[in-house]
Amino acid sequence: MRAGANSRGAAGRRTRVHVVSDVHGNTEALVRAGDGADALICLGDLVLFLDYADHSRGIFPDLFGTENADRIVALRTARRFEEARDFGRELWQGMDRNAAITGAVRKQYAEMFAALPTPTYATYGNVDIPALWPEYAAPGTTVLDGERVEIGGRVFGFVGGGLRTPMRTPYEIDDEEYAAKIEAIGEVDVLCTHIPPEVPDLVYDTVARRFERGSRALLDAIRRTRPRYSLFGHVHQPLARRMRIGATECVNVGHFASTGRPWVLEW
Repeated sequence: MRAGANSRGAAGRRTRVHVVSDVHGNTEALVRAGDGADALICLGDLVLFLDYADHSRGIFPDLFGTENADRIVALRTARRFEEARDFGRELWQGMDRNAAITGAVRKQYAEMFAALPTPTYATYGNVDIPALWPEYAAPGTTVLDGERVEIGGRVFGFVGGGLRTPMRTPYEIDDEEYAAKIEAIGEVDVLCTHIPPEVPDLVYDTVARRFERGSRALLDAIRRTRPRYSLFGHVHQPLARRMRIGATECVNVGHFASTGRPWVLEW
């Protein structure tokens, strides 16, 4: 990590920022994500509850085994969400679900937050548990949600979390609350969110074969305020990883859990 993320310095050198999203437990790659950058930006989903590519990885298979993970993935992929919830309730019967999940998440957070370089600017993903972040975020990690920060002379705005879905992940909020956070940011150079704007090519996952939830309020803000960039994650295998909306370059910064590579922004 290079020094001096908040200004260009006397020599007027360029600023380099690395951006990641959907870390999902890839602590090994996260340790190196900030190498050579002035700052790291993380757009959430640190937790790995269940790896849809490798059903043996994550909190769920650790608790219930790979065969049960295979079954619940098959049900969810087929959009049989009620059956998946019923099956999940059977598995959790007799267990303290909240205690088991919170304990596992704490273990993952302890490892991942320790891997974040200084400075890191982060916001929550839809599978994250915001209430736990203050316990693990070091002084070099700034957590932002509906807030702005200046990096290298450019203004970055951050909005975390996702919108309501049948999946009922931990940090899903109402459309109105999400829109209010987008509105609070106002005009920025770079708009950083966990979920994409509501554009079919950006929200469709080609492997899961479904449309994930994007934000109409985010799309409207992009058209209205015209930031240089809109950066997001959430959709792991999007139909389009990058497209321009008016003056704004919209970029899915990647499923970091599988790629292990940050997206680079330099100016």
